[in-house]
Amino acid sequence: MAWLLAALVAQATIMHYAVVRNVEPSLVLVAVVWYAMRSDIWRATLFGLVAGIGEDLIAFDGGGAWTFATAITALLASLPTRRFFEDSMPFFMIVVAGATLLRDLVFWSIKKVEGYPAGLGTIHLHEAILQGALNAALAAMVMFVARRFDRRRAMAWRR
Repeated sequence: MAWLLAALVAQATIMHYAVVRNVEPSLVLVAVVWYAMRSDIWRATLFGLVAGIGEDLIAFDGGGAWTFATAITALLASLPTRRFFEDSMPFFMIVVAGATLLRDLVFWSIKKVEGYPAGLGTIHLHEAILQGALNAALAAMVMFVARRFDRRRAMAWRR
């Protein structure tokens, strides 16, 4: 939960500086997928639910859409992995990119039911594809940093 809190704080404060063509990468989604790939379905869904509530609180206008979209994404991201290839960087990047598209699909479907105009679908699709690529790159950086810390911790343990 500490990693999720750090991701939520970073998302609300510094991730706005990483915007590319009006698309902001989601450190929260990367944290959710990372956790979902390493836990069971129920814990992953609960983690996604808490992360989505945090995103709705940050966004102020989500109306609960981030809560449901992130929880469903966490549930589905935990299914194909089940501790299989959880340390594979390319697989993690692919799951993060797919999770980005899935989460945006669920989010915008909920917003459409709430009355959001559907005429901007093409723009949102292009932004979701770019965000998927940005999130995959962010996932690679997160995994690289995590591996560096794991190696240092392992080396310190051996001393």
